Amino acid sequence: MSTAPAHASTRDLTQGPIVSTLLVFSLPILAGNVLQSLNGSVNAMWVGKYLGEAALTATANANNIMFLLIGLIFGVGMAATILVAQSMGAKNLVQARTVIGSSATFFGIVSLAIAIIGYPLSRYILQWMGTPALALPLAESYLRVIFLAMPLLYLFAFISAILRGAGDTRTPFIFLLVVVVLDVILNPVLIFGLGPFPRMGITGAATATLVANAISFVAMLLWLYWRKHPLWIGRHELHLFIPQGRIVQALVIKGLPMGAQMVMISLAMLMVMTMVNSYGVETSSAYGAALQLWAYVQMPAMAIGAACSTMAAQNVGAGQWHRVDGTARAGVVGNVLMTGALAALIVGLDRQVLGLFLPAGSEALASARHLNHIAVGSFLFFGVTFVLSGVVRSTGAVMPPLIILGIALWGVRVPVAKLLQPWLGVDAIWWSFPVSSVCAMLMSLAYYRWGRWRQAHMLSQPSEDEETVATPAEVAGTPPAPVCALRQRLPPQTPPTTADTP
Repeated sequence: MSTAPAHASTRDLTQGPIVSTLLVFSLPILAGNVLQSLNGSVNAMWVGKYLGEAALTATANANNIMFLLIGLIFGVGMAATILVAQSMGAKNLVQARTVIGSSATFFGIVSLAIAIIGYPLSRYILQWMGTPALALPLAESYLRVIFLAMPLLYLFAFISAILRGAGDTRTPFIFLLVVVVLDVILNPVLIFGLGPFPRMGITGAATATLVANAISFVAMLLWLYWRKHPLWIGRHELHLFIPQGRIVQALVIKGLPMGAQMVMISLAMLMVMTMVNSYGVETSSAYGAALQLWAYVQMPAMAIGAACSTMAAQNVGAGQWHRVDGTARAGVVGNVLMTGALAALIVGLDRQVLGLFLPAGSEALASARHLNHIAVGSFLFFGVTFVLSGVVRSTGAVMPPLIILGIALWGVRVPVAKLLQPWLGVDAIWWSFPVSSVCAMLMSLAYYRWGRWRQAHMLSQPSEDEETVATPAEVAGTPPAPVCALRQRLPPQTPPTTADTP
């Protein structure tokens, strides 16, 4: 397949000013995170306000399962992003398309397996979660459609991830915007049966998600084909979809620890929620209101961290270690400025913003303000950890960030919150957030400075029958040789010289 020049649809993150490049690259990721949160809020409004509390409970239980499944595969998507980014940094389009082909097959098989297994087991999964009996039939109807939509959700996320790895955050944002707009429009249409559409109730909310993702996914594929994107795999390259063992191995071995971090965070939050619930409805509602705000406070750090991981990976592929360190410094400074400004704004206006999520005159407002003043600053430290972890993972060092997070959450946050309650009461829970976040930041800084992450690798060494060097024509984007004739040409990932260390 003939391809357009790489610069037409991708972004070279190995050149240009680091700070401005990182900022421009991360803004669409941040905007996409905000869009997804707003979309969830709008959907919850339609279901809760017009279908009732049982329906809202049903979607909450089903969405917890969906988020867990997405979290499990999140790390595999990150592994694919890093592999593509390293290949693009090395100017090796052959390797990038090989990674994409193997990864697409892997994602497709996994998503279909989850849909096939999950659909008939929906009721049993919900019962295992303790879904209230009144909401169980509604939740089952909703979750079954979500399982049918899972292949589309996974593949849409996968394509978005590899585009970000190639330096393109604008295209995923545009098609995510299409998903959100369609979802918002289709929700009332399918829930209430407007126009020629049947009234589907809660099933309509899930169907809206399925249809919106299907339309946007197909549109994105057509756009990539029409633009002759450098990473598009044409009909003459279908052999690239045959999975390569070491690529699949990298996706699993490197991806699962990154996905495990999402699961670990979710479990720790459940443990904290259990402790908060023991103090009654007022404290629980105060914490729930604060959580709504914190979802937005952490978005800059998550966007900058994801951008740093991709930008660092491209520079790892190019062997430009000074730019890897420069990316880490720019990411930390950017996080402190953006997260700090947002946290300060929320503290200054906390009476107004927390009041949006609580009934007028609620006694929980004072508790929400109190806990917010203690805990919201922890996201500054969380952001530093997230940025440094993203840079460290760009080489393939995925276990140390997981260990650091495990120690911070289960060795510090949960014990502090639980063991200090006899002396501090509920404040022990709130103080556990900044204490654990500071500990995670210090451990991350220490590992970044003295750890051996610069010597890590994403891919195992190629076998002897893969030791053919790609030609300049292949690197320029002409149809590649068969997979077995490829040689992965990433430069050696040796530690930088002393002058390159921070």
